[in-house]
Amino acid sequence: MKVMVVLADGFEEIEAISIIDVLRRAEIPVTIVGLTSTVLEGDHNIKIIADKKLYDVSPDEYSAIVLPGGKAYEIFLRSAALKDMIKRFDEKKKLICAICASPAVLAAAGILDNKEATIYPGMEKEIPKPRPGKVVQDGNVITGQAAGSAILLALKIVENLKGKQQANIIKERLVV
Repeated sequence: MKVMVVLADGFEEIEAISIIDVLRRAEIPVTIVGLTSTVLEGDHNIKIIADKKLYDVSPDEYSAIVLPGGKAYEIFLRSAALKDMIKRFDEKKKLICAICASPAVLAAAGILDNKEATIYPGMEKEIPKPRPGKVVQDGNVITGQAAGSAILLALKIVENLKGKQQANIIKERLVV
């Protein structure tokens, strides 16, 4: 069980780092994947060095893919390779997670047509079936609303991959 967190320049740092941290606290291996580069700069000038680039990973090796939001979502939208990767995850019913503006990327990949999802407030028209909520799960897709819900999204990923008991342990340790 491994998770890939995909980043591009302009990623929202709170979302990316919180999700990576919570998953690692749950002892879920995380690979930080740069869309086209291994040195990425977030929206607030925090730099992260990715473990791999997107073309160096195979979806077969991973149980889940996570797309943090921020301005990076605009870069994600232009990536045919990323949208193809998302479709491959969906075909195998693997976990697909996006937060903030990035649920729009899932919609662009065509995997939200019959699923409810949440997105950053004011962007509801970007997804077919918007639903209010900090975190919304519909089948194999988990979406989060914004930076403030990043830990909740991460805990939902832990619950899906390691069970509710493990998610509750991490939740208690984080005093959520």
